[in-house]
This record gives sequence, C-alpha cells and structure tokens, in this order.
Amino acid sequence: MTISERIRSRRKALNITQAQLASEIGVSQNAIHKIEDGTTKQPRNIVEIARVLKCSPDWLLFGKEAVPPSEMSNISVGPEIKGFFPLISWVKAGAWSAIEEIHALEAERFPCPVSCSANTFVLKVQGVSMEPTFRDGDLIFVDPEVEWRHGAYVVARLNDQNEATFKQLVIESSHKFLKPLNPNWPEQLIPINGNCEIVGVVIFSGRAF
Repeated sequence: MTISERIRSRRKALNITQAQLASEIGVSQNAIHKIEDGTTKQPRNIVEIARVLKCSPDWLLFGKEAVPPSEMSNISVGPEIKGFFPLISWVKAGAWSAIEEIHALEAERFPCPVSCSANTFVLKVQGVSMEPTFRDGDLIFVDPEVEWRHGAYVVARLNDQNEATFKQLVIESSHKFLKPLNPNWPEQLIPINGNCEIVGVVIFSGRAF
C-alpha cells in the first residue's frame, strides 16, 4: 500500500469523509482529495492527519507499526516530522557503488521524524549485505553532521573514485573497519586505510511503499 492508500483506507474505516478530515486539520477538501489520489505524494501535515485517523505517522508514512483498528484509539501521536530531505543517490549495500549526484531541488524528498541537520540526505539500499537489519529497498537518512563512533551505521566514500558503500563502523584500537551485518557476506571486514572518508551517519531508516 502507498501512503495515499493507507490514508484513504483508514479514513473510510473510521467512516470519516474527506470534508471532515479536511476540517479537522485545517485544509481544503481538495487538498485531501489530492493526497488520496496520489497527486500530493508527501503531505506536510502528516502528524495532524495521523491524529485525526487515530494511528501513528510512521504507519501512514512507511506502513510500520500497523495494529488492529480496534486498538488505534490507544496509539499516541508519533514524533513530529522534522523535515523533508532529498534522495540524492542510491547506494548498493555490500559493494562499492557510484554515487549519482542529483541536485537537491530536483530530487524526490522524504520526511524524517527524528532531529537532524539541514544537510541530511536520503539513500535507497540495494543488496543484502546489511540484512537482516536493513533490507533491499529501505530508505536510509544520512546526516553528515553527526559524529561517527564505533558501532554506528555509516556511508563511506572512496576519496579517489567517488564511490560509496553502506556498512557498520568498527573501531579496534587505532584501526577502523567497515563491516556488513549479513554474517554470510564474503568480505566481513573492509579496512579503512586512508583510501576513503565517512560521508555521514545513518540516523533513521524506513521503507517507501
């Protein structure tokens, strides 16, 4: 299901009209119609919509935390959306993959519910090296201003080839490595020996439906 389908199905399950939903959140009925028909793909008032529909913003956005309708009334409203950030490239998890630079104004944007810097960007995971925590197709939100540390999930880029990978950072004594989470991945430790830099730290992940 898409975000528009989840909003429409939940509204109908509660027997709420588009006009009623629009009135509750302070927008026009046409605005709700555009959300539900998919014209508006990233509604900025998702927290208010979730409150009226008695569900969590995460469920509307990503299909997460779905619970039976009878229990929806007990759900507290989730965290406020902190901003919409651009999908600037895709990273192939498990192998070095070329970053395709995309101008931020031309990029598709996704909402992030956690605090982050204005320079945060989004990448789409491909591959299985970070399973089971991160799956193929997951969106990862990367903040270049977060300080990296041992155990953090990071995006690292080769200095000389403009290529990137998504791994967990492992620090042993003075040595740094990039590690996949999939125990069956053939290359379990990739040494960082001056040939790459850490672009940013993954602060949130979700799945676009």
